[in-house]
Amino acid sequence: MQYRTLGRTGIKVSPLALGALMFATSAGNPDPDDSARIIHKALDAGINLIDTADAYGDSEEVVGKALKGRRENVVLATKVSRPMGDDPNRQGASRRWIVTAVENSLRRLRTDHIDLYQIHRPDPATDVEETLSALSGLIHSGKVRAIGTSTMPASDIVEAQWVAERRGLERFRTEQPPYSLLDRGAEREVLPVAQRYGMGALVWGPLGQGLLTGRVRKGKQNELRRAGFFRHLNDERRVDAVERFVSLAEEAGMPLTHLAMGFAIAHPGVTSAIVGPRTMDHLDDLLAGADVPLTDDVLDRIDEIVPPGTDVGTLDQAYLPPALREPGLRRRPLGERAAA
Repeated sequence: MQYRTLGRTGIKVSPLALGALMFATSAGNPDPDDSARIIHKALDAGINLIDTADAYGDSEEVVGKALKGRRENVVLATKVSRPMGDDPNRQGASRRWIVTAVENSLRRLRTDHIDLYQIHRPDPATDVEETLSALSGLIHSGKVRAIGTSTMPASDIVEAQWVAERRGLERFRTEQPPYSLLDRGAEREVLPVAQRYGMGALVWGPLGQGLLTGRVRKGKQNELRRAGFFRHLNDERRVDAVERFVSLAEEAGMPLTHLAMGFAIAHPGVTSAIVGPRTMDHLDDLLAGADVPLTDDVLDRIDEIVPPGTDVGTLDQAYLPPALREPGLRRRPLGERAAA
């Protein structure tokens, strides 16, 4: 593989990263030994970046066990901030939780350091200076090598960079936005801002949460939902776009998955695209298309189907800031409205 530099960290990573969500026995592959074989095959093929999270069930434990004897050859990334139970203090990006959560992740991963420690989702309730200060302490102690974010709005990325500079703190070196043929919103601000600040971008969902695997075809949504797959197939616009991409992939002489992955890693601001295979067959297919380049003609056709910087429909698990989630932040109190 042609390795890329992760932002300005100097760390070299593969253009495909191995996402470990599907290695959780409760949500993905129920056989940890099979997951270990998938991990080993990915490493043997040249993938050297593994991305997991404390909120992915027992994924960290599965990954930690599988990396025995191979840890030093892996750029190991994990994340913190999503809820870990009902306790309101076992989530978020406070110093209190971060210093506890990192110890838990180190233990589960069976390692003494994490190469990339990421804030899984923004935490508007915590001052970013508090978060950066806690993360800086982890870097200085040697427990963490670099820090990053996931699904952070461009304005928050800029604020965090300014705070780090003003306060002399370690700064976020990476961002992990959603990005696919169907979800190109990151092209508008997030990827350009990441490039401006020399941040690496590890994009997630390059297969559109399964919509770009080739299994989803027009008129088959109800059948797939009844079988327990793709419960989020509720937007015809996304399915219509998939049909057009299926035709384009056929004309280009490649599987839809290869078209999707080739697109995700073609953007100059993208360092790696995170893939989450649940089976060996899934991994084999993705590895087969790892070095398939897309021509300018194909990329132009993609732009015609989904214009740059736009999303088709709504991405499941997309981050919504409080101003969009909470009506009270968009409406004056009734008394003030009447007075106006």
